[in-house]
Amino acid sequence: MTKIHFRPYIPNQTMLFPERIDEDIAENDPVRMVDVLVESLNLEGFRKLYKECGRSAYHPRMMLKVILYAYMNNIYSCRKIEKLLHRDIHYIWLAGYEKPDFITINRFRNRVKKEINEVFTQTVLLLSSKGFISLNVEYIDGTKIESKANKYTFVWRKTVERNRERLMKKIHVLLGQIDEFIAQEKSSETNEGIEFTPTMLTEMAGELRNALAQAPDPCTKEEKTALKKKRKQLKELEEHRDKLQEYDGHLENLQARNSYSKTDKDATFMRMKEDAMRNGQTKPGYNLQIGTENQFITDFALFSNPTDTLTMIPFLQSFSGRYDRLAHMVVADSGYGSEENYRFMSENDMEAYVKYNYFHMEQRPGFKPNPFKAENFYYNEEHDYCICPMGQKMRRTGTGHVKTASGYVSENARYRAVRCEGCPLRCLCFKAKGNRTIELNHRLRKYRQKAKELLCSEEGLKHRGQRCIEPEAVFGQIKYNMNYKRFRHFGKEKVFMDFAFLAIAFNIKKMCAKMRKEGIDWMIKLFYPFVPALFRWGEHIYQQIFKRAQLEEGLLILYR
Repeated sequence: MTKIHFRPYIPNQTMLFPERIDEDIAENDPVRMVDVLVESLNLEGFRKLYKECGRSAYHPRMMLKVILYAYMNNIYSCRKIEKLLHRDIHYIWLAGYEKPDFITINRFRNRVKKEINEVFTQTVLLLSSKGFISLNVEYIDGTKIESKANKYTFVWRKTVERNRERLMKKIHVLLGQIDEFIAQEKSSETNEGIEFTPTMLTEMAGELRNALAQAPDPCTKEEKTALKKKRKQLKELEEHRDKLQEYDGHLENLQARNSYSKTDKDATFMRMKEDAMRNGQTKPGYNLQIGTENQFITDFALFSNPTDTLTMIPFLQSFSGRYDRLAHMVVADSGYGSEENYRFMSENDMEAYVKYNYFHMEQRPGFKPNPFKAENFYYNEEHDYCICPMGQKMRRTGTGHVKTASGYVSENARYRAVRCEGCPLRCLCFKAKGNRTIELNHRLRKYRQKAKELLCSEEGLKHRGQRCIEPEAVFGQIKYNMNYKRFRHFGKEKVFMDFAFLAIAFNIKKMCAKMRKEGIDWMIKLFYPFVPALFRWGEHIYQQIFKRAQLEEGLLILYR
C-alpha cells in the first residue's frame, strides 16, 4: 500500500511571511499605483496641521494611502479600515505595519478636510500631464445625494414665517395687558406694529421682574390674585421670547433656502431620483455638481439649491479657482440653458455646447413649430417690430425687466397688436380681452441660436454623444459600483471632505483600469501581424503529423 504524503504544515513557525511582504502583491496591482501616486504629491500643506511637541503622529502619506485605497475598494468605515490593517496584506504593506485605530483614522480625515481639496487638484493635474485629460472641455451634470440627516427633521420657511407672525401678534396682545410695570412708551409702541426682537423682550422681562421684586407683599386676596397674574404674564413673556429666538434662529439657518434639516443644517430637502416609496417625498440632501473629461472627475462642488440653473456660474468659477483658467468648451444639458449662463460663457470666450428648452423637440423629424407662440413670430430686427400669424404688424410698446433668484436682471421687449377684433385666428392665438401683447427676450434668442449652431455642428454632435457617457456614467459608477448613494457625515465641510477622498480614489481607480485596458490592446496590436503566420505554421505541423501517421500505418500493415 502506497503512503500518502502532504506538504509540511507548521502554523507557528518563526518566519511565516517572506522577508519582503510585497512579494505576494502583483506588479500591476492598483495598490502599487496608490503608493507611487501619493509619493509624488506635494503634502507640505499638511505640516501646519501637526504640533512640534507631544507624541509623534502617524505619517500623513501613510494615512492618505490607506484611506484612498480603502475608498477604491468601497470601504468608507474607519472601523473596517482598522480591521483591514491587521488582516489584509495590501493594507499592511501600505501602512508599513503601522496600526492606527479607527479614531485616529477619523481624526485624520477631519484634520485634512480643507487640504484634501488641494490633493484632488494635484491628482487631476497629474492626470493632465500624463495625457489622460486635457482640461479644455468640461462635461457638467448634477445629481442629488441624500444626507445622513433624519428625513423627519425638516424646517420649512413658510411654516416658520407663519408661526412667527402669529407669535408676534400674541406678543402685542400680551404687552398690551402689561401696562402697570412696563414703561408707558414701550407699551405704546406695541400698537404701532413694531418688530420685536428677543433682546427687547429680555429687557422688558427684566424690568417686569424687578418691578415684581420691589412690589410690597400682597395683603388682600385681590392683590394676591393680581400678583399671581403678573407672574404668569412674566413667564408667558419669557416663553414667547424663547420661541421668537428659535424662529429667528431658523430663519438665520435658512438664509435663501426654503427648508433645512435640524440634524444637518446645511442639507436642503429635495426630491430624489431614488424614491423607494414612489410618492415624491422630499429628503435632506445636497446637489452635487461634477465636471468630467474622459470619465475622470475634474471638478466637483456641493450646492444647497436643488435646481441646476443657478449652480453653473459658481461651478465654472470653481474650475477657474482650481486651475487658474476656465475650460475652453462646456457641454451640459438643457437644465443649464439660461440667459445668465449663456452670457457668462460668451463673455469669457467659452464655446457653450449647452442645450436649451425644447431643443430635443426641435430635432425630431416630425416637429412643427407652433405659429401662435411668441418666440415663433417673425421679427424684423432693423425696424424692431413683429408680425403675427395673421400678418398684422405689432409695434414695440416698452421694455419689461425680470429678476432671477440669483439677482440677474433680464430685459424683455414688449410688442402689442393694433387690432385683434374680428381676427379669424383669435381663438387659436389668445383668449384674453383686448389686443395681444407679447414679450421677447432678444438677447436670449441670439444665445439660443448660437447654441443651436454649435450643437448641430459636427463637433457638437460628437460632444452631444460623448456627454451621455461622461457624467452620467460617472454617477452610475459612483452610486452602484462604488455603493456611494448617501453621504456619511453631517455638515457641508465634512461632506465635501468625504467626497474629495472618493473623487481622488475614483480617478486613481479609473486610471488603473485605463492603463490595464491599454496594456491589453497593446498586446493585441503587437501579436496581430503574427496571427496568419501562426495559423500557417499550425497547418504545416498538422500536415506533417498526418503524413507521419499514414506512413506508420502503412509500415504496420506490411509488417503484419
